Amino acid sequence: MINLSALVLGGLLFLSVTVGAVIAGIVSKIFQHSNEGMALLCGGFLIGLLTLDIIPSALNSYKTPGIALGILLGYMFLLFVKKSLHSSVRPSGYLLTIALLIHTIPLSLTIGNLLGDSLFNHSLTMSTILHHIPEGFVLTSIFLSQGQKLIGLILCFIGLSFCFSLFIWIGNHIHLGIKAQSVLLGVSIGLIAITSIKEFILQNVRALSIRTSTTFVTMGFVISFLFHMVF
Repeated sequence: MINLSALVLGGLLFLSVTVGAVIAGIVSKIFQHSNEGMALLCGGFLIGLLTLDIIPSALNSYKTPGIALGILLGYMFLLFVKKSLHSSVRPSGYLLTIALLIHTIPLSLTIGNLLGDSLFNHSLTMSTILHHIPEGFVLTSIFLSQGQKLIGLILCFIGLSFCFSLFIWIGNHIHLGIKAQSVLLGVSIGLIAITSIKEFILQNVRALSIRTSTTFVTMGFVISFLFHMVF
């Protein structure tokens, strides 16, 4: 049975991504629901998320060979998914959910190891709330840009929250080695990088002028930078 602390933190993650979703809804209204513009903005945001947060943190805390192997596995997984799905299916929102889920696994396992530390509880609660707001923002922006149903987004949020709680519980009982965590982070980085560049930028950049496309991508990066500085 998942203990109460893990469930509470999963609930906080759901609250966090919901806050990000509200911010994304406001941004979408500002840009008058331009699907291509929102997709480009997502691409820029994800590039910022990778270069400002995920990659520096991964290189600082995990083993580079494992990360590189994970990136290769992530690329191969993406190719497999593309070949398996019908050409009319746009899986990028769900692929990104998987990537973000994988990204949270090392964090969840670490939190699980520290659940018994009373000095860690306050900072843990605040970091859980703040760290996942960008994830809610980018997932909501993707679903809005692709015109997907709200129920799919809610299910993604619930899935992220449940898996977050589950891996906290696992981390509280089982130790996962640094090499395995490095590979998991590499898979996440590979999926996010390829999805952001190929699915969100390259597939939409021709629909708008170069100037407009560059503006949307740059604004996405700037928003990511602001999230990084504030949260």
